[in-house]
Amino acid sequence: MKIDKKNLLFTNKALFLLIVPLIIEQFLAVIVGMVDSMIVARAGEAAVSGVSLVDQVMILMINLFAALATGGAVVAGQYLGRQEKEKGSKAASQLIYFILISSVVVMIVVYLLKPFVIHVLFGKIDAAVERHASIYFDIVTASIPFIALYNGGAAIFRTMGNSGVTMKIALLMNVINVVGDIGLVYGFGMGTAGVAIPTLVSRAVAAFVILFLLLDQSRLLHIAKTAKIRLDFKMVKRILRIGIPNGLENSMFQVGKIVVLGLVSSFGTYAIAANAVSNILALLQILPGIALGLATTAVISRCIGANDYEQAKYYNRKIIIIAHIAIGMMSVVTYLLLPVFMKIYGLSPEAEREVYIIITMHSIGCTLIWPESFILPSTLRAAGDANIALYISTFSMWAFRIGSAFLLAKVLGMGVSSVWVAMMIDWGFRCVLFIIRYYSGKWKDKAVV
Repeated sequence: MKIDKKNLLFTNKALFLLIVPLIIEQFLAVIVGMVDSMIVARAGEAAVSGVSLVDQVMILMINLFAALATGGAVVAGQYLGRQEKEKGSKAASQLIYFILISSVVVMIVVYLLKPFVIHVLFGKIDAAVERHASIYFDIVTASIPFIALYNGGAAIFRTMGNSGVTMKIALLMNVINVVGDIGLVYGFGMGTAGVAIPTLVSRAVAAFVILFLLLDQSRLLHIAKTAKIRLDFKMVKRILRIGIPNGLENSMFQVGKIVVLGLVSSFGTYAIAANAVSNILALLQILPGIALGLATTAVISRCIGANDYEQAKYYNRKIIIIAHIAIGMMSVVTYLLLPVFMKIYGLSPEAEREVYIIITMHSIGCTLIWPESFILPSTLRAAGDANIALYISTFSMWAFRIGSAFLLAKVLGMGVSSVWVAMMIDWGFRCVLFIIRYYSGKWKDKAVV
């Protein structure tokens, strides 16, 4: 590729300032998740299991609105690439308006579906696990609009290349969360509720802070200073052109995880606990990749808006190489620290043995194929080619992640590790198809503005 490095949209310094705060932000989120699970572990494996089950549903909601935020970021980013800042700010405002309305509706629906989620979706669980899950569900569901608005605002700041702001707000949010956890659980003995309440409060504070900052009209992208919510359906349609396929993809992905949770639950409380701890450690391993995926949206959308596809290919290759290296390094560190994590969580011998098997397998898989499986589709979405990512991911999830998991568990009797083997098969299939799509070049004519 012939690139004029004197006229790059993002210098190495600009990329560094975009990516590093994102990695720190993602790291803070994982650390707080670990602290939450460690603190609630004082109430036993039933509490850990109950909280982890509900968190899977909450992650579904978070991913849904994060996907919608990605749609807004792509539209605003492409406008910035075209040097149309006013339209970019209009896209930012419409994103926030739509998120506010839709997140409140979703929150109400989730509350109404609580009996189905607890008694049907989670499968047959112990009474103690059900009690903790119910308490956590009631409190954390109220935070859906707040975390949705925060994600929308954060996507706008990242599109501007200013991830430092979101990192600082994430730090504030996490400090409130951890201090609240310690105070309510250790100080007042509130157990599961003591972990849930700080989560709600911290998300509310984060939402208000980031919206306040976006009201600054001097920013490259900002939201309108008005109390009247007026949806521009033409602009919303552009956002949804990326947001809906991405939202469906993320939702299907999380639904698949929740469906598989019923399978995990059938192996007993120790398996639920092992799966919960493995999820946290696995997330820690792919943390740099998640941050780089967010950066990809901001970078590639600007390239597409500027109609510079050579730069888009240049940055895609650069980010994927960085992802392989960073994920590999994080995987090695996490694996070496497994004995420390096992002492912290205090799992039963059965659960500890499963965690070792799962993380060993995950360390290899995420280093080799995660970037192509998840950063490449971020490039396609940023170019406007969101539908193909939806089709590939949905088919792969139902055919391989879910189908293989039940086959391995029920036919081969592999236990909870079957879920993770199936996930690796899913990643491999996605990896191959996304590489084929990328090199076909069909994503180059999908711009949304």
